[in-house]
This record gives sequence, C-alpha cells and structure tokens, in this order.
Amino acid sequence: MFLEVLRQKNEPAPRGRLSYPNRVRLAVSLFYFGQGIAFASWASRIPDIKNTLHLSDAQLGSILLALPLGQLLTMPFSGRLVTRFGSEKVLTATVPLYALALTNLGLATSDWQLFLFLFLFGVVGNMCNISLNTQGVAAEKLFPKPIMTSFHGVWSIAGFSGALLGLLMINLGLTPYTHFWIIAMLSWLNVFLNFKFLAGGIDPAAQTRKKFLSKPEGMLVQLGIIGFCSMATEGAMFDWSGVYFREIIHAPSSLVVLGYASFMIMMATGRFIGDRLIDRFGRRRLMQTSGLVISAGMFISVFFPYIVPATAGFMLVGLGVSSIVPTVYSVAGKNAKVAPGMAIAMVSSVSYLGFLMGPPLIGYISALSNLQYSYAVIGCFGLLMCFMVGRIKAIN
Repeated sequence: MFLEVLRQKNEPAPRGRLSYPNRVRLAVSLFYFGQGIAFASWASRIPDIKNTLHLSDAQLGSILLALPLGQLLTMPFSGRLVTRFGSEKVLTATVPLYALALTNLGLATSDWQLFLFLFLFGVVGNMCNISLNTQGVAAEKLFPKPIMTSFHGVWSIAGFSGALLGLLMINLGLTPYTHFWIIAMLSWLNVFLNFKFLAGGIDPAAQTRKKFLSKPEGMLVQLGIIGFCSMATEGAMFDWSGVYFREIIHAPSSLVVLGYASFMIMMATGRFIGDRLIDRFGRRRLMQTSGLVISAGMFISVFFPYIVPATAGFMLVGLGVSSIVPTVYSVAGKNAKVAPGMAIAMVSSVSYLGFLMGPPLIGYISALSNLQYSYAVIGCFGLLMCFMVGRIKAIN
C-alpha cells in the first residue's frame, strides 16, 4: 500500500521543525491556496478582458462555457493519470502548466482565442483539481482526525485573496497579462518549495480495481448526486445571488452584494470548523444537518424576501454547503473498490454537472414563474441530500 511509502518518510523531525504529517498538510494547503488564487485572479479580470475584446454578455456567456467543457472532457483521463503515476507527480507537473495557461488568457485578442485558452485552462485545471483532492485524501490518512474540509477552507480564503489582489492590480493599472504572470511566478515558487513534501506513492491495489469506464460503483454515483445538489446550490448562489437581492429583495445598489458576501464568508467559516464537527458528530450527522440547513436558508430567503432575513438565509446556505463537497471527496477517496484518483474523478464528473446546470435551471424556472420559485426548487436539493446521505452506509 502507498501508505507504507508515506510511513517511510515519517521520520522524527529536528526540534523546531514541523513533523512529517504536518509538513505534508502545510504543503497540500499551499497547493490548495495556489489553485484558489489562480482561479480567482482570472475571475477578477473577466470584466477587463470583456471590455478589451468588446464582447457582449451573450458572447461572454458562450465563451465562458469553454472552461467547464475542458474540465468535463478531461475527467476520465485525470483519474487514470493520477492512478498510474501518483497524485504528487501529476500535481507537480500540472500546476506549472496551469499557471502558464492562466497567462495565456491575458494574450487573447479575439473571441476564438479566449475560447481556446479557456478550454486549455479547464483541461489543465481539472488535472490539478483531481490530483490535488487525491493529495488531500492521502494527507488526511496521516492524521487521526478529519482535515479535508480545512483544505477547501484554504481554497476559499485564496478566493478572497485573489479578488483583493485583482482589485489592487486594477488600481495599479497593470494589464491582465502582467497580473497573471505575477501569479504564475508565485505558483512556480510554491511548487519549487513544496513539491518534495507532497504525500507520495502509487497504490498497487489500484491495478486490480475497476477502471473508470466500467460500471460505476453505486455508492460513488450516490455520492455524485449529493455533490451535484451541493454544487448546483453553490452555482445558484454564485451567479444569481446579486440578481436575487436586486430584483426580489429590492436592496439598494450598495447592498446588492450583501447576499453573495454573506454566503461566501459563512462557507469559508464552515470549512474551517467542519473537521471539528465531523470529528465530534460524524460525517453522516453533519451532512444530513447540512442538507437541512441549506433548505432552511433557502426557504427563509424565499418566504421572507427582506434584507435581514434573506441575508441570514444566505448565511445558512453558505454554512450548509461548506462541508458537503470536501466530505464527499473524502468518502469517495477511501472506497475499497476504486482507486482514489478515479473515485474522485467519478464523483467530480457528476458533481460538477450541478455547478453547470444549477444556474441555467434557475434561469429557466425564473422565466416560467419568478426567481423566488427558482430558489425554492434549489432549497429542495438540501432535503434530497439529507435523504441520500441516509442511504449510504460508507458515510459514518
């Protein structure tokens, strides 16, 4: 087992230095931070790139589909690469490529170039995501308590940091290309300083486990459905929370972002306390409670469309979704029949469809009725998650 390789590295650390498990945790955390700040840096410069290329909203919306398209098409290959070569090698090789793909986005001078560069950004980004979450599972095995949600908490903090850094770059008058190269250099430095501390080794049992394209494990499909519901909720909050506060809550312009901000803050907070809650109450109870909290938050914002209760509702939604996806990845990575990389890729494939389909679903339902009914439907996803968690015996 590749854990034996990890144990070989687990030598006593000199006084004043981090122990091997803690150094692995720090290295993996820094890789999560690097992923988050790179993606947030791109997101922070979308308006600038849109204006530079003179894109309409419809054109930009179509072009932005290139990124998830690249991610989805790479899902099966990412799992195979991680299983064959090990997550630490794939991560070390793809993170520099991800940083380089980010810089290419600043070179786009036409819509087709931006589409192509975004597609490549999605392809390499997916390889990073699968190998990084597989690293998270490997690092968690070195500790007696859960630590997976804290990794995703670091990613959330990186999102805030990337947005603030993007604002600084804009105020300094730096172009997206220059901005992205600064991020790329920091990313490469991170890889150079921390790649040797990643959890290494290839799981020999993976050679006898099922292949990605074979009949999927029922448990992994169910985990994917839970992830689908959670990421559909996240997508609805990311893309529609501002519209909801403007059109339904009728918030003043200065408070339109309040719903999104409250959601993001509570999601980051929930990820840093999630591991403690899992250790105390167990994954099953936390995930079922999270589903109920998501539904409660959504329904509060639907039935009480005023600033204070709606903000409180969005905070509950952020707290509810915070631990779902990290826990789903953690459970999937410990599956006895499928190698961790492939298991996470399987679950990610289904889950990420929710992130893609959630926002359009909101729009379609809103066109038929109104935005409140759309959010009510998303609120039902929390109840579905609660039901699905109760059916999976591997969640304990």
